[in-house]
Amino acid sequence: FEDIKNFVSFCSRNILVILGISCVIAVIALIAVGISHNKALTHNVKYGIVLDAGSSHTSLYIYSWRAEKENDTGIVQQIEECKVAGPGISKYFKKTHYISIKLTKCMDRARKVIPMSKHQETPVYLGAGEDMRLLRMESEQLADRVMAAVIRSLSDYPFNFQGATIISGQEEGAYGWITINYLLGNFIQKSKWLKEVSEGINHKKTFGALDLGGASTQITFVNEKYTLVSPENFLPFRLYGKDYNVYTHSFLCYGKDQTLWQKLAKDIQVSSDGILSDPCFHSGYEKIVNVSDLYKTPCTKRFKRTLPFDQFKIQGTGNYEQCQQSILELFNTSYCPYYQCAFNGIFLPPLQGSFGAFSAFYFVMDFLNLTSEKVSQEEAIRRIGSFCSQSWKVVKTSFPEVDKKQLSEYCFSGTYILSLLLHGYHFTSNSWENIYFMGKIRGANTGWPLGYMLNLTNMIPAEQPFSPPLSHSTYMFLMFFFSLMLAIAIITAFYILNNPSYVWEEMIQQ
Repeated sequence: FEDIKNFVSFCSRNILVILGISCVIAVIALIAVGISHNKALTHNVKYGIVLDAGSSHTSLYIYSWRAEKENDTGIVQQIEECKVAGPGISKYFKKTHYISIKLTKCMDRARKVIPMSKHQETPVYLGAGEDMRLLRMESEQLADRVMAAVIRSLSDYPFNFQGATIISGQEEGAYGWITINYLLGNFIQKSKWLKEVSEGINHKKTFGALDLGGASTQITFVNEKYTLVSPENFLPFRLYGKDYNVYTHSFLCYGKDQTLWQKLAKDIQVSSDGILSDPCFHSGYEKIVNVSDLYKTPCTKRFKRTLPFDQFKIQGTGNYEQCQQSILELFNTSYCPYYQCAFNGIFLPPLQGSFGAFSAFYFVMDFLNLTSEKVSQEEAIRRIGSFCSQSWKVVKTSFPEVDKKQLSEYCFSGTYILSLLLHGYHFTSNSWENIYFMGKIRGANTGWPLGYMLNLTNMIPAEQPFSPPLSHSTYMFLMFFFSLMLAIAIITAFYILNNPSYVWEEMIQQ
């Protein structure tokens, strides 16, 4: 009898140990299955690099987006910006080997920001803008030499180099239009927008885009009623499952820098003593200009004359009205083969909706304190007129930290922007209220590179997101099985511990 009792006790203890081990195994299994199935999945992130080779400098932008996309277009965000030291690439046509040296720092930065495992699949694109378009007008051979040096340099990096091209003015305008509408949430619904940008704005329609560089200016907006009037000025896009047909035109030589050269070349023709009294510069301002520099750009060729001097002196007189009159002489409004034109015989459909003005539009107007609040057209004219009327001595004292060359040209640039918008693009006192001067939106730069990257994602095949390690049915089965196992083990152990005598009697009877 004693032996049987000891045997039963031994068996009971072993059963409880086995049940305990089963409980532990079941708990561990439940935790492991739950964690592995429900842990946050790593998104299949793609990267892209766009280099914007502009007129004054080159900027590198790094973008990322999830490979699974949204209606065939990537949800792209800017994650890095790097400014390449030195001027724009067009300035290196005599010393093209410097291009590779200048690009090194920013390309090495891209190596560090983008995971090494993604290097080979990351596309790299360089787009050269207005200054390279001018260089190509002057000499295709020189432009080809510069672009060849760029291609050699970028091909040496471990990325997927897609090419370097001189983008057209239309592309520059259209991609800028894509950028600001994407950042404002006009293509896809976003949960939050910047209050200072979005407040009071109707997002049901797209914004128009106004871009101003050193050599060209672009206007782009949707107005599909007039696509047949001048089809060469319209470009089609498909973004986030919707088709767009946008009007866009680029006015080469009408960027703020080249327009100034044009104005000087026009005005100096009437001077016989090499003195140019210029109302677009502050009174007391003086500058010597080489005639050879004046005629170096293709934009001034139409004004080229044999002058009786090699240099001339600019003497500022600081008068807004006279400055504007001189600028307007550069706009040919006497000829229009359509029922409505901007200037120089270029078709411009009726303006529609709100407009985002960026690049030099923003930088100049921001300096003149015309972007922090909604300023009427009349007030903008008054403020710029007041600024132009100040003496050069007062202006230098008021802005000691600003580069003197840039500071001296703000009167001209502000007057030119108003002239372009009001007389070139025909904004009225009412439609002026629909212009929003924009620098960055949600931390991303306005301009064509982001728009280009968004459009490019349409051509990159979408990929499936990373899947959980277990299918839903397998996950549910394992969770049920181990839960049942745990429940049976706990109930059995509880029963044995609470009824030891009954179990013992049953064992004895047997």
